[in-house]
Amino acid sequence: MESTAAGLISRAAHELGLRTDELTAEVEQRLRHELPALWEDPDVARTAAENVVEHVVAALAGLEHAIEPDLIELPSADVERARVLARHGTPLSAMLRAFRLAEEVVLDRLFAELPRLSQDAEQVSAAARQLNVVSTKYVDRVSEQGVRAFQAERDRRLRWRSAMVNEASMCIGTTLDIARTTQELADFATEQFADLVTVDLLDTVLRGQDAAGQNPLTLRRMAQGPDADGGGLQPPVRPQQLHVCPEGSPCAEALSSGRPSRQRHGRASGLPRAHSTLVVPLRARGTTLGVAEFHRYGTAAAYDDEDLLLAQEIVVRAAVAVDNARHYTHARATALTLQRSLLPREAPRQSAVDVAYRYLPAGSESGVGGDWYDVIPLSGARVALVVGDVVGHGIRAAATMGRLRTAVRTLADIDLPPDELLTHLDDVVLRLANEASADPDTGPEADVGRDNGATCLYAVYDPVARRCTLARAGHVPPVVVVRDGTADVLELPPGPPLGRGGLPFETMEVDLPEGSLIALCTDGLIEARTPARATGDNLSAPATATEDPTPTAPHTPDIDAGLATLREVLARPAPSLEAACDSVLEALLPSRPDDDVALLLARTRSLGADRVATWELEADPVVVARARSDVSRKLTDWGLEELAFVAELVVSELVTNAIRYGRPPIRLRLIHDRSLLCEVSDAGSTTPHLRRARVFDEGGRGLLLVAQLAGQWGTRHARRGKTVWAELSETAEFPALAFE
Repeated sequence: MESTAAGLISRAAHELGLRTDELTAEVEQRLRHELPALWEDPDVARTAAENVVEHVVAALAGLEHAIEPDLIELPSADVERARVLARHGTPLSAMLRAFRLAEEVVLDRLFAELPRLSQDAEQVSAAARQLNVVSTKYVDRVSEQGVRAFQAERDRRLRWRSAMVNEASMCIGTTLDIARTTQELADFATEQFADLVTVDLLDTVLRGQDAAGQNPLTLRRMAQGPDADGGGLQPPVRPQQLHVCPEGSPCAEALSSGRPSRQRHGRASGLPRAHSTLVVPLRARGTTLGVAEFHRYGTAAAYDDEDLLLAQEIVVRAAVAVDNARHYTHARATALTLQRSLLPREAPRQSAVDVAYRYLPAGSESGVGGDWYDVIPLSGARVALVVGDVVGHGIRAAATMGRLRTAVRTLADIDLPPDELLTHLDDVVLRLANEASADPDTGPEADVGRDNGATCLYAVYDPVARRCTLARAGHVPPVVVVRDGTADVLELPPGPPLGRGGLPFETMEVDLPEGSLIALCTDGLIEARTPARATGDNLSAPATATEDPTPTAPHTPDIDAGLATLREVLARPAPSLEAACDSVLEALLPSRPDDDVALLLARTRSLGADRVATWELEADPVVVARARSDVSRKLTDWGLEELAFVAELVVSELVTNAIRYGRPPIRLRLIHDRSLLCEVSDAGSTTPHLRRARVFDEGGRGLLLVAQLAGQWGTRHARRGKTVWAELSETAEFPALAFE
């Protein structure tokens, strides 16, 4: 071999190539010492070791055969190994540093060989300089190729991660249901980069409490994926089970610090077959909600920093969706509690109608609305049936509903006719709207009374006359079914929705034979889109409410179709009113109806002539004694002799007041219902008032006497005249009366 620098390099490379194993071991040892991170992951360590061997062999072969650095054939797997390093999150600087460290080791060994092979110092020096040039060019070429492959893989990984995050944003948080949102997170992750996913939320957070100071932390398993039977791994905790997060565990550390971590060998949650685990806390708006764990046991590759970053980005989005669902759930529960507390718990005792009712709150993002119903006993054995709907959802709508229901009851207590009651209720809604608009803390959703703020249907049924008087304010009309099975929609004058102000309401009177069925409902029932079986008898779910028709607009196709279906269902025989309610819900409601639903069914009863006695009286004081006698005889016929004395006193005072202060004609009526009702009517409009008589007053004690003897008493006005009534009970204890 020629005695040149190139020849010397060739001989040195040949000699060193005979000890390749020794050289590669030395390079590997240097890399382990200088770059320990390369050896933490088995896949990365294997890739680095293979790179060391193949590059040392390739470089020595090129030097031995005096091949130009640009022409030395690089290892065929070199590009793929650079991609592997990129996929595992290895820093580019670590890869380049590994090339330089390996170059240093090989050059040092070559430099040590040169003096041993030649005594010519000048030749050794020239060979050393040439070795530096060749090795630098070779390492630069390898580095450039590695950087291109590495960066291409990193770019691909970034695009993939971005695509995954975008897809997760669309797949996770599609509803405001906590369990469904967490399961969407678990399902997405198991499809993309995990063999098993568990999602646990702090039990205190779910209950709206603060977890500060709690030790150990109690978690509720909200979701996992895939199903244990299909995934081949049985988690120690099942969905909806409570479990404790041990102090010092990766789970506890993530919850306390808010930082994610990578774990090995299933240490995070006691899964022995899981060789790699990511533990990522769910945090949103400064609150730690829980923790998600991503396990690998069937996938060969362990999680790397890139996977951890991806899991973090996905969990951040899921945490926001869970927090939104949590706030919605708490707000809805509060609104639902308020709503239910404001609705009647049970129908009051009365004899005019048998009733059954359902209230189903909206269950979608819209939240609980302002639908309500009521059954209000009135004087004269009558009853008021009410159904109403406040536009909007949430606590404010529920609170507004409660205020309107209270207003209706107050107005009903003074026995206003339906049209006058709605007129006063319209004023109430206008006042609420003005209060809301004047409140600086009130949002746009509080504009109750503007743009169809509320609707109402008010009906009064008289079991003596078997007549129903109705009026509506923008509400859907009722359906009436008579005993022969004929079902009709009562086309009441529509009336404007409450809150318009200045527009009149009109009443309609219909005769209802005993046993007739009248159905009052809100638009959420008859505007439901897809018929399906409803679940439960007093709870369901929602979406967006459809406003009631305007006063002059005809029914919409949805309302017409819904009313037609309602008529069809009610026309079928049903064993009970409760069964009829269930049949209506089954026929008209989808599994998750869009809006709140209130349904009130009432079957009419009647009080026959044997339970009612009426006398026409002259406006002459002498008739008072005759009236007392007539009352006493009638009470004997009814078996109510024990009430005779009190009834005679009450009738005497009421008839005397009518003769003295009223106008003829005067009529006395007794009604034998659950209690004894005494009514005296006259054509006058003067309302009697209760006052305490002074010592020397000749009058003023009559109504005080009536108030003391009667369980209830009051005055109701008709189109012409008034009626003063008193209710006497067989079980009442009458106080001893004393007058000064």
